[in-house]
Amino acid sequence: MPRILFVKTSSLGDVVHNCPAASDIARSVPGAVIDWVVEEPFDEVAALHRSVRRVIPVAIRRWRGALLSAATWSGFGRFRHALRGERYDFVIDSQGLVKSALVAAFARGRKHGFDRSSAREPFAAHFYGAQHAVPVGLHAVERNRRLAAEVLGYTLEGACDYGLRVAADLPIGTESPASSPYVVLLTMTSREDKLWPEEHWRALGTALGERGLHCLLPWGTEEEKHRCERIAARFRGALVPRRMTLAEIARVVAKAHCVVGVDTGLAHLAVALGVPVVGLYCGSDPALTGLYGSERVLNLGNMGKPPSVREVLEAVP
Repeated sequence: MPRILFVKTSSLGDVVHNCPAASDIARSVPGAVIDWVVEEPFDEVAALHRSVRRVIPVAIRRWRGALLSAATWSGFGRFRHALRGERYDFVIDSQGLVKSALVAAFARGRKHGFDRSSAREPFAAHFYGAQHAVPVGLHAVERNRRLAAEVLGYTLEGACDYGLRVAADLPIGTESPASSPYVVLLTMTSREDKLWPEEHWRALGTALGERGLHCLLPWGTEEEKHRCERIAARFRGALVPRRMTLAEIARVVAKAHCVVGVDTGLAHLAVALGVPVVGLYCGSDPALTGLYGSERVLNLGNMGKPPSVREVLEAVP
């Protein structure tokens, strides 16, 4: 019964992209026990995977903002104790960064990761007991799958399976208009150049309403909330819900007619849940990290070439 620890800490899209590798292991290695170290804001996503036994949250982002705080060192001590409480047969750093390699170094077990030519930060390879070459031109999902297959010695077979499971009920506060057919609009992203113009969202929402579809606009920060409220105020049948956890957003997304979203981790989560998704690319190239792994996905646009409202409407089922 091999014990495997994944170290894939962030960001949300990267965490989602690692899920198929966990599914591959569960399918290809009988009796495998899979644990996962992940940044605390995303631990709910790793916990949704049906084959992950234990999620170990780490708080690198929070700790590095208060390195001299007693709370930081206390939290780090608890994390180190939780991580070292078990010996693993394989510790797999699928992040390929120095920070993730350092996290993996605290675990008990042989460390595996990308070699210098494959890692996102080549110096990270120095921390691994075993280094593996994986082509850099592959989509992130396939790089993670290839790495896990190399480490554990199985032949990679079968389609991409994200392996996520969510509760069937909708969270309180999203029943109306979400009780009727609805589209989730993911309007927010971490970079200004990835945003789709607000007037485009309004035109899209108006046209979807004419099709009898309501729109739900989730958010994470106050700035994102204000953006969603500005957009929703200009057409009927839109709902800006209360702030939801990732697990709650997953439940809402799983029941949606469709998801339309910019380049954001939530769009990748929607793909993982098997929902039809239209990805809007305005400031990034979808070739390597675009929405991936489902026939119900369509990526529109490219760096500096945002899709038109008409293109998006034609893509919505």
